[in-house]
Amino acid sequence: MVKFRCTTYEKKLLLAKARLCGLSLSEFLRRAAMEQATVERLSDEEIEIYQMLAKYHNNFKSIGNMFRKKSPKLTEMVYETAKQIKEHLKRFSK
Repeated sequence: MVKFRCTTYEKKLLLAKARLCGLSLSEFLRRAAMEQATVERLSDEEIEIYQMLAKYHNNFKSIGNMFRKKSPKLTEMVYETAKQIKEHLKRFSK
């Protein structure tokens, strides 16, 4: 058992951060002390936005495939938009 002192404000802050990660206070502090990653859980709204972006990415890819032979310039622009959405999705998942 390890004990340490902190102010009431610090304890509340630590508890809030632990809750965001879905961990108990002791597990959160243990991971922080061992320099292990503590990742915040996504809220329902964030998950919904992630799913919507993934759907938009797929839709833009489909649109690009439809116009591939008819309008290469338009296809390139649509693929670039899909690529930008994919980059945002990658940042979101980190």
